[in-house]
Amino acid sequence: MQYKYTNFVKNSKSMYRIIFLFLLISQGLVAQKLSKSDKALVGYLKAEVTYLASDELKGRRAGDSGETLASVFIADKFKELALLPKGDNGDYFQYFTVNDGKAIAPSTRLSINGLKLDSEIDFFPLANSLQGSSKGESSPDLHENGQPWLVDLAESLDENKSNPHFDINNLINDKLKSAKDKGASMVLFYNSTKEADVLKFDSKDRSEATPIPAAFLTSKGRDKYIKENNDTYFIDASLSVEPQTRKCKNVVGFLDNGAQYTVVIGAHYDHLGLGEDGNSMIRGGQPEIHNGADDNASGTASMIELAFQLKGNKAKQYNYLFIGFSAEELGLNGSKYFVENPTIPLNTVNYMINMDMVGRMNDSTKTITVGGYGTSPSWQSMIAAVKKKSFTIKFDSSGTGPSDHTSFYRKDIPVLFFFTGLHTDYHKPSDDADKINYVGMSQIVRFIQEMIQNDKTPNKLVFTKTREQQTSTSTRFSVSMGIMPDYSYGGTGVRVDGVSDNRPAKKAGILGGDVVKQLGDHKTSSVEAYMQALSKFKKGDKTTVVVVRGDKEINFEIVF
Repeated sequence: MQYKYTNFVKNSKSMYRIIFLFLLISQGLVAQKLSKSDKALVGYLKAEVTYLASDELKGRRAGDSGETLASVFIADKFKELALLPKGDNGDYFQYFTVNDGKAIAPSTRLSINGLKLDSEIDFFPLANSLQGSSKGESSPDLHENGQPWLVDLAESLDENKSNPHFDINNLINDKLKSAKDKGASMVLFYNSTKEADVLKFDSKDRSEATPIPAAFLTSKGRDKYIKENNDTYFIDASLSVEPQTRKCKNVVGFLDNGAQYTVVIGAHYDHLGLGEDGNSMIRGGQPEIHNGADDNASGTASMIELAFQLKGNKAKQYNYLFIGFSAEELGLNGSKYFVENPTIPLNTVNYMINMDMVGRMNDSTKTITVGGYGTSPSWQSMIAAVKKKSFTIKFDSSGTGPSDHTSFYRKDIPVLFFFTGLHTDYHKPSDDADKINYVGMSQIVRFIQEMIQNDKTPNKLVFTKTREQQTSTSTRFSVSMGIMPDYSYGGTGVRVDGVSDNRPAKKAGILGGDVVKQLGDHKTSSVEAYMQALSKFKKGDKTTVVVVRGDKEINFEIVF
């Protein structure tokens, strides 16, 4: 029997945990040789993951309704524990926005010879179009100073049809620069051949704004309104593209033991929704719900259960801040927002523990990865002090990686990152609750619980810097500048979140906060464009890096 936990918890919070434990035992799901308390823990973890990874939450995409349901679920657990709200305005939610690309503004309009064109059907402004209006007569065969221009791309497309290096965007940029130099007030591109449209509105475009307003007539718009290239047309247009944002929220609860220092325990609770953001491993086909049971309902449930365990424990040497982060899948946005806008003083944080994908421990190898091991010399003794070890640990010294502990490491806070490894269901609709190793999850929770409780050190842990993990990307490259990109940055370019010692960027003088705009001859409008640019270089190559620092553009010479 399945319950809709949102309704069930509201109706009977006090009986919730007992009933699910009973159901688990009655169905014969509890592994052998578990203590009574461990059997209970396994039951609670299964109940929580099952709800968070249910179709009802539609994949928990950051900013969508599924994220809201998940955030309320977590907040209800914090409320049940009587944790202090540490979000905004006295509640558990800390709100932030993420960049969601661009959209055509409602004010955008275009008419040709007095006939109104339909935006997105007959035409669209280029996604990076400069905002502006223009009115006047235009002919594809005659371009006049101070007038809007109609520019047919057919000849240029034909000239480059056998060119493997042809890039339509470079062609558009070159034509716009030339048009501006010759006095055009606006350019309306079209293709007079009967081929499919060569341009589309790219809502994720982050390239620099065009020098003058620009739009593209679709094949439908061309067929309706452009009959002959030697005709004259009266153009009246106003083009505008506006940024889109999504409102997301972290869920933050505080267990105040009156201690001097606080331990942060976190996990991201968002996932991919239907894969709308292009981060699914499935390409094409009908959209499907990505339930994200391992990624990261497993970490979220573990975080909740650690809150229950530490709430009822006698170890009061620390306060505990429990955080469910959102928008991790979009680039660690939630955790980065928290460390930049903390709801407790960051200088009181002793260390941070992050759990991301802790639900697939292999029953044969019984091995997990613990990252961040090198961020404090204290980790060795603290981990060794745990008497009950139900698994083998593979240590990774780096304090950075593709999860939320990285944001805390950037603030010189020691971190540990618990992870049971990638699998074939990663970022696919098949990452479901019935594939989770709940006993393995309970063992990780117990390990972290015991490690924290055994720590009687009166002073804060010493922080140490570690090597940087290379950013994951589909692009192959053999060199690195040694920067950590800020994935939450929504502007043009790659903002530097951190710089590694003894690497090319550090040696050249590039600093955190700089925005990398160009690498050699290659524009770096986004992180992916930056990775593509890196792939053009090899060890020993010299090149120029263009960065923006404040309101100044600076050139640096670097050697890979």
